[in-house]
Amino acid sequence: MTAALALGVALSACSPTFDWRTVMNNDKGYTVDFPAKPGNDQRAVQIDGTPMQMAMQTAEAGNAVFAVGTVMLPDDSDATQRAALDFLRAGLARNVGATPDAHAVQIPLAAGGRIPGQEMTVSGAAGAKHETRTVYARLVARGRHVYQAAIIADQPLPQDQVDQFFSSFQLY
Repeated sequence: MTAALALGVALSACSPTFDWRTVMNNDKGYTVDFPAKPGNDQRAVQIDGTPMQMAMQTAEAGNAVFAVGTVMLPDDSDATQRAALDFLRAGLARNVGATPDAHAVQIPLAAGGRIPGQEMTVSGAAGAKHETRTVYARLVARGRHVYQAAIIADQPLPQDQVDQFFSSFQLY
């Protein structure tokens, strides 16, 4: 899942230009600023043995991939949300051989207010060439959706670029 994003970073010849644009994804229930025009993808994932679909919007800029993944859950129970969050957190960390260490963060709602989420930054070797990657991620569950807003970069990004992406990520 996220290995493809890391591979995309390794294979891309990105422009260092960040051309920020607000993208509203009404179907998935979020808005976010991407640094370039995003593409769409979808992939199958297995969470606790249950097949699910993960919709992805990704954009490349500054030798990094910016992505928002959305998993539609079969129900909105705390256990299902927790399993999906654990799956995404572990997968991102595993892609760079790191420990999935996250801390609490508040995710803004477009209508005002905030809900609890998780944030992590991990670095390590990724891909066949074991090149260093830094993964910045925010994870949050809301209703039957679990969201993964992530940046995968071949070197640490300026904090203002990270902040632009994450501060613009809001749920409906």
